[in-house]
Amino acid sequence: MKNSSKPINFIENKIKSDLENGVVERVITRFPPEPNGFLHIGHAKSICLNFGLADKYGGDCNLRFDDTNPEAEDQRFVDAIIKDVEWLGFKQNIRPKYASDYFDQLYEWAIFLISEGKAYVCELNAEQIREYRGTLKLPGRNSPYRERLVEENLSLFEKMKNGEIPEGAMTLRAKIDMTSGNINLRDPVMYRIKKSSHQRTGDKWCIYPSYDYAHGQEDAIEKITHSICTLEFASNRPLYDWFISNLPVHAEPKQYEFGRLNLNYTITSKRKLKQLVDENYVHGWDDPRMPTISGMRRRGISPAAIRNFCNSLAVAKTDGIVDMAQFEYFVRDDLNNNSPRAMCVFDPLRLTVVNYDDAKLDQIKIQNHPNRPDLGSRETRFGKTLFIEKSDFSDDETLSRKKFKRLVINDYVRLRGSFILKAEKIIKDEQGSITEVLVRIIPNTIGADAPEGIRPRGVIHWVDQDSSVDCSVNLYDRLFNVPSPDSDQDNFLQHFNTESLIFITGCKAEGLLQKAAPGEVFQFERQGYFTRDLAESDSLTFNRSISLRDSWESKL
Repeated sequence: MKNSSKPINFIENKIKSDLENGVVERVITRFPPEPNGFLHIGHAKSICLNFGLADKYGGDCNLRFDDTNPEAEDQRFVDAIIKDVEWLGFKQNIRPKYASDYFDQLYEWAIFLISEGKAYVCELNAEQIREYRGTLKLPGRNSPYRERLVEENLSLFEKMKNGEIPEGAMTLRAKIDMTSGNINLRDPVMYRIKKSSHQRTGDKWCIYPSYDYAHGQEDAIEKITHSICTLEFASNRPLYDWFISNLPVHAEPKQYEFGRLNLNYTITSKRKLKQLVDENYVHGWDDPRMPTISGMRRRGISPAAIRNFCNSLAVAKTDGIVDMAQFEYFVRDDLNNNSPRAMCVFDPLRLTVVNYDDAKLDQIKIQNHPNRPDLGSRETRFGKTLFIEKSDFSDDETLSRKKFKRLVINDYVRLRGSFILKAEKIIKDEQGSITEVLVRIIPNTIGADAPEGIRPRGVIHWVDQDSSVDCSVNLYDRLFNVPSPDSDQDNFLQHFNTESLIFITGCKAEGLLQKAAPGEVFQFERQGYFTRDLAESDSLTFNRSISLRDSWESKL
């Protein structure tokens, strides 16, 4: 068991007590996603909790796919989930498990319940089942098929399995209590007919177990000691316990619920994330704006930042909303500490150095990180023609130094890691737009203080024209422009941030960025943190991971 000085939560207290008192010999947890979409930041908290607890207490965590609905599931979701879990840093000791591994056993147990008079075949359709179920205030009514004889139920269930019954015509339901105050116990559906091919079992089955029936039994088969899930499943726990107590299983997994992770300015409903994808608000599940783990990976957010964020959150018995700024703090902290620096100009303005020899080429050495000598240094070329940001120059000589700490005509500025220079003349086109600025460098000012009488306004980034490379940048921002887009259940899309993606072409970057590997992250001086896009292999495109500072506070 690994030691930790961090205060333990109520689940850890239970695990520790169970181990000390011999209730369990070895901790076994599980992470059970449904392969009907990509994992999101809420899943990341559950992954870190389940795998983290198993690791801390010397146990195992099973990655198990609850693949009980072939209509919504796909192998690409399975593959993406496995990749996400491993990318986060959690390796499997054994291969992933699947609910479909246990379909034969679940079917046998269904036969057992029917034989015991505790399950029956029902011919009510889905709408009628909802009507008969009642409400939170009104009890349910018994199905007219509830008292079928065991032999008839067994015969009909076999016909359902063999594909002899039309889809939707019958279901198998547990016979529990239609008057229970817990709606989940009002004869829940155990099996439904779905004549759909399954990604793992093919066309073997025409019936598939419901999540509520399969889930607890999967835990029992795998001998899960601590079944940890989010609070919305608390009302399902009595149902799981009912199945366990009424089936010939040899394990009794216990369920513990914790508050799910909700972030403001985004959503974590898989159904709504799918809607964003299907209606082309975003460019797929791995769009860097999405709160999916794949999207965050493509955006350049590290697994360490996600783990540190998740581990900072309380494991409590209540739901809560976490401020996006808290997540972004961990992202910035990680990127600031670990990202080498580089320079990229988004909106180039040409500078021509009038006192620089055309044939002369200086190689200027610049540290890759101000506080990380281990990240080394790079050499960038300095020539006669340079590019700076258009917004870093003004021809208004009346601008005060306090308001504009950049290059002004007839004044000085320092280029990052390079010379101090002075703007002397402006070149304009026929429309009166500035196209070029003639400047003069102050010799011997690389890495040296300014000469007496010269006081640069500030420091700006730049690139050399001849050694620079063309690139594009995607400026990603928050998906929604209000903190709680989900508060309006039917119209969350009206809060979609139409400026969540700004695409800029014609950027000029240091030549070294041409060799950046997909997924490699840099801090672009004064611009933010950027990663070379994983999907754009044929072009040089960088995605903004996050800005240097939180710009949302000023928008509120």
